Amino acid sequence: MASSHDPRPAGWRVGADIGGTFTDVIALGPAGEVVPMKIPSTPPDYGAGVVAATTQVLSLAGAEPEAVTAMLHGTTVATNAILSMTGVRTAVVTTRGFRDVLELGRLRRPVLYDLSWTKPEPLARRRNRYELDQRITADGRLEPPADDDEVRAVAARLRADGIEAVAVCLINSYVRPDEERRVAELLRAELPDVYVTASVDVSPQPQEFERTSTATVNAYVGPAVHGYLTRLEAELRAARVSAPLLVMQSSGGLLDAAAVAQRPVQIIESGPAAGVTAVQKLAQLIGLSSVVAFDMGGTTAKASLIEHGEPFVSADYEVGGGMNAARGLSSGAGYPVRAPSIDIAEVGSGGGSIISVDAAGALHVGPASAGASPGPACYGFGGELPTLTDANVTLGYLSPQAIAGGRVPMYPDLAAKALSPVAERLGADVPATARGTYQVAVSNMTTAVKAVTSERGRDPREATMVAFGGAGPLYAAELARELGISTVIVPVHPGLFSSLGLLVADTERHELASYRSEFAEVSALAAEFDRLAATVRAELGADAVVDRLLDMRYRGQRFELRIRVPDGALTEGLLAEVWERFHAEHKRTYGRAGTDQLVELVNLRVRGRLPTPVWIENVLGLPVAAGREPATRECRFAETVSTPVVSRFDLGTEPADGPMVIEDMDATTLVPPGARVHRDRFNNIVITWSTE
Repeated sequence: MASSHDPRPAGWRVGADIGGTFTDVIALGPAGEVVPMKIPSTPPDYGAGVVAATTQVLSLAGAEPEAVTAMLHGTTVATNAILSMTGVRTAVVTTRGFRDVLELGRLRRPVLYDLSWTKPEPLARRRNRYELDQRITADGRLEPPADDDEVRAVAARLRADGIEAVAVCLINSYVRPDEERRVAELLRAELPDVYVTASVDVSPQPQEFERTSTATVNAYVGPAVHGYLTRLEAELRAARVSAPLLVMQSSGGLLDAAAVAQRPVQIIESGPAAGVTAVQKLAQLIGLSSVVAFDMGGTTAKASLIEHGEPFVSADYEVGGGMNAARGLSSGAGYPVRAPSIDIAEVGSGGGSIISVDAAGALHVGPASAGASPGPACYGFGGELPTLTDANVTLGYLSPQAIAGGRVPMYPDLAAKALSPVAERLGADVPATARGTYQVAVSNMTTAVKAVTSERGRDPREATMVAFGGAGPLYAAELARELGISTVIVPVHPGLFSSLGLLVADTERHELASYRSEFAEVSALAAEFDRLAATVRAELGADAVVDRLLDMRYRGQRFELRIRVPDGALTEGLLAEVWERFHAEHKRTYGRAGTDQLVELVNLRVRGRLPTPVWIENVLGLPVAAGREPATRECRFAETVSTPVVSRFDLGTEPADGPMVIEDMDATTLVPPGARVHRDRFNNIVITWSTE
């Protein structure tokens, strides 16, 4: 590996990110070469697209597969297994009397007035939840311990019932983890072909429902993730790529594939986290204090907030119920997961989102998507339903010839044909319908940005927006104007920015200990932090950078805030500073603060990071290219305007007036009338609106 003072890798590093429509790959060479590749995704075997794109990008770079020293991957396999409900037959083994924890859950409805709404079915059916005559008390005593013969009898029933994955969730196991791990090991010995998860290995925390749900989700997706990673590694070896496979976690750090296979619940937000990580590194480079990361791909649009160089990392979120959610009013629709995850708000508006009209005549965009197959009608792959991409072609925003560097041809006549039935229902012409669709999509996306800004007590007008994803730069300027954001940055390789994030991400590991009364003393807290730090350094190496964090709340509250502990020896003075940080963050988030006497510690956490050998400035170079011939295209805004079409290379450092269409290989940036645009020293496209 290259020296930490050398931004260049020792060999080729390849970042591969799977999206709903495209698979994106960026290769970074030892001399700083950056080679991008974008091909349609290959469902249901997404790994085949990763291998094909990797092979193509290395061939284009003139590099041998053996020269790859790091294979970095962002994947949606865990998310897809839950959203499509295609995980394996899963069972839960628990303490007698706690069989129905998954049904009981929490009294929370995501929609208060929809009487037809029903909770999603538990991932483990009631007939597949088994009880043991054992109990761990709240202070860690066994009354009684699990009987080995009873565990073996349960294993026999699991075998007879055709169970493929098991979550072991014993009451209060977080205070006596050895007992739950013993039961899990007995089951593994009896069922060697079954995927077994102990809840204390994925979420060693109080609150039985959340811990049981997390372990069940882990078990449900475990075989799919393990099988996918095993096949992908084998296919990469067959293609002569023998570099270690590292996978992006939801928290924004990489982890080796073997560890991910044991805790796949950590990669549910793998792909989106990679993009936010790239924005984080860019914000640190430029010196931006508040940044909204806006990512729009083929299926969804996502937003995340980065403050002072760090994204918000949530301790828990929900997956399933048709969408992943991390907060507030949307909770209750899916399955709770307690694992570190970058706080990402998501709405079902992407380039492939299907346009429809409801019975009342209202126009809708998404959440259903045409995906990669058949894709938007304009791709000519057989899709017939109208999508946002079809609208963008009709409006003149996208090239009528081809996108993705010419790899995907475009057929504007098919786009207009798909939009015609919608236009007829609305009583409008096709261009007006397409423009209305664009505006509805912008309105939908404001929800995601507000969820990570104003709902957190942050003013979006104080932030800069960084837009990426295949469709993000098309919508970012209009979205920013809607929110009062004055500046939008579109970085290089915007359509492959999540892949770029893989190249610059640190390797990361998290460890957690639930708070107990004996840790209240400073010396005991310090000892527990040291123990957790030793665990992550054993995995990552002695050079790992370790951050300490505390989950804190006021007594009687249900939710916690995560506060970072400053570096240095743990003292009364240092803890007092942590308390002050907690009060300030609570007031900023909720509008009020309490006193020290009300503060309660919930969890101790450490985050170990092994810094990447690659700096983001190493991948922001713009390849030298001849300026393109001057061209214009008719684009529909409030009215139809003849609009210049240029490349990023053609932009100058002095602001120019919109409208303008800027075409990269992997994305198209739209500069509406009234906005101004220039290229900065890092080759970013910078769009500005008047602050008036």
